[in-house]
Amino acid sequence: MLRLPFLVALALLTAFGLGIGSAVGMLDASSGFGAIRLGPWAAFPEAQTSAADPYARSHRARAGKLLLATAEGLQFQADVDEDGARLSPRCTYAMDGLTPPARFWTLYAANRDMEPLTPAENLPAAFNAWNVLRRPDGSFRVLISAEAQPGNWLAIRRDTAFRLVLTLLDTPTAGSSGVLEIKMPKLTRVSCS
Repeated sequence: MLRLPFLVALALLTAFGLGIGSAVGMLDASSGFGAIRLGPWAAFPEAQTSAADPYARSHRARAGKLLLATAEGLQFQADVDEDGARLSPRCTYAMDGLTPPARFWTLYAANRDMEPLTPAENLPAAFNAWNVLRRPDGSFRVLISAEAQPGNWLAIRRDTAFRLVLTLLDTPTAGSSGVLEIKMPKLTRVSCS
């Protein structure tokens, strides 16, 4: 007698649970519709525009953050290195090369929710176009590690998973035609402890 209502309730709970779980999973995804991959770097140039897909709009609404319009800039994120291995806080990485043309750029480490990670007090937590040390040809090398490094050192926490966020502000590469032709800095693993 109670078997039929129990089975109906179980089916409804399963359907709603899977539906809500898949929607939350899509909102938390860091790649998806409209993603452009350049080596380890990924960007979503249409995420802030009126042409954004429904998932990008929902992701933007859920994050509750003010995003850059296409003409203002472009944000790249890297979860993996050049070999496709996930970034590990126990390893040291080198970001080498030049950034694409931009009036200004920033680089910082963030957690999975894209919130900036702050290492211990007085350690370098970010770099930008004005404070990075450059080579004579204009290129630079930033070492990303939990242990102190010579030169440009971006400190990360040893116990927290991270991703790198490179934001290009007022850049011609934000236009729809030039994004695929730009050259991003290389991100290679130097060593692991």
